[in-house]
Amino acid sequence: MHTTSLTLATPRDFHFWRTAFSHGWCSLPPFSFDPDKKTLSRTLELAGGSIVDCTLRDASHGVSIAVTSESALTPSDRKEIRTTLASCLELNFDLAGFYRHASRFPEFRWIPKSGSGRMLRCPTVFEDALKIICTTNCTWALTTIMVTNLTRTAGHTQDGTHYSFPSATAVSALSERELRQQCKTGYRAPFIKEFAGRVASGELDVESWRASDQPTPELIEEIGAIKGMGPYAVGNMLRLLYRHDSLALDSWVRSQFFRLHKKGRKVNDRVIERHYEKYGEWRGLMFWLEMVRHWHDGKFRL
Repeated sequence: MHTTSLTLATPRDFHFWRTAFSHGWCSLPPFSFDPDKKTLSRTLELAGGSIVDCTLRDASHGVSIAVTSESALTPSDRKEIRTTLASCLELNFDLAGFYRHASRFPEFRWIPKSGSGRMLRCPTVFEDALKIICTTNCTWALTTIMVTNLTRTAGHTQDGTHYSFPSATAVSALSERELRQQCKTGYRAPFIKEFAGRVASGELDVESWRASDQPTPELIEEIGAIKGMGPYAVGNMLRLLYRHDSLALDSWVRSQFFRLHKKGRKVNDRVIERHYEKYGEWRGLMFWLEMVRHWHDGKFRL
């Protein structure tokens, strides 16, 4: 095995751990994380077909990456790894406008001071979307089981330990029975198979969403037309596409809101939406960061 050290240059406002641990993706294969060492790992399948395992950690000069591979990395391999992981960490996301906006509100001035705002993304929109489908109407434990099984059933590995996330073609090749029985996807099986098939055939170009300049309502309609993508799923997908005006409400964030703002008393969704209306186009991101602030200010206090 070969080990290669790479470095990612980062913006001055970048905070590695708040990005890596921004939401649950860090714990879903092929990502993994170590909260004690504050490292993020990711297995990648490169364009040439080789599988590499990358461990990222904060460094004074940016983000350091330790890459383990079966063969020595070529210059194009190195470039691909850097480009892919920079996208995962949203290093090209200019937060200046968001930070100016958040600073207008005393209750959110902690956001720019802490370097919060970037969300961990998967290398592809397809992977983000498929994982979001696996979060709907279930516990996080079941989401983890589904994603782990999908990765090990249809992903590629060179050492039997580190698996890449499967391509749309590989997922679409699974039968509904395999998706239900081997991957434990339940009622989502036909949705996942149809979605993967549409992406694999080129009928649905989900990768274009990250650079799309189409109005958000049109993008919402396109994402919502995918079976298994209800309002909650669409809202979470938008958050990973730099569209931050949706709250993406589910039972967990509702309970967090009740605890933070209503002393545990339940209120309907319209009350929650009205609470964040004044924050404008950034309300979805401000809402999410408020809901998960305790993850960092508790165990990982700055």
